[in-house]
Amino acid sequence: MVFLTLSCWIRSRGPDRFWKVQELLKHARHFRGRKSRCYKLAVLAVRRAFVYSTKARKSKKRNMRTLWITRIAAATREHGMKYPALMHNLTKCSIQLNRRVISDLAITEPRTFLSLAKLAQARQQEGFRAALGDGKEPPGVLSRVMLQ
Repeated sequence: MVFLTLSCWIRSRGPDRFWKVQELLKHARHFRGRKSRCYKLAVLAVRRAFVYSTKARKSKKRNMRTLWITRIAAATREHGMKYPALMHNLTKCSIQLNRRVISDLAITEPRTFLSLAKLAQARQQEGFRAALGDGKEPPGVLSRVMLQ
């Protein structure tokens, strides 16, 4: 196959640019005014929208965590404890449930959450007893003293 002209060797950039513009305008179709039609304005608007969406994804994670903490705190107060004490004593009992799961338990399965709260209260009382020097373990609670 023999090419007679040099222009056949050079790749045309026309279609590539067209599809690049169309890809960007696809993201700007729902914008109002010239931002949805003019490439130069659409570039700025789409870039700003992507920045906002990135920030919103991060803030959504933050908001969900505060919602879970609020739900756990409300359910914990029903059982006579505070949120930090519950979480601290659950980690001391080696219960590795995250905040999302604990808040779901508080809403959908109150009896399970009650058993977790009782376990945390028992662990808290065990800590008080150890600080006082009693040395006795509450029934049904495993601790490092019993395992040794």
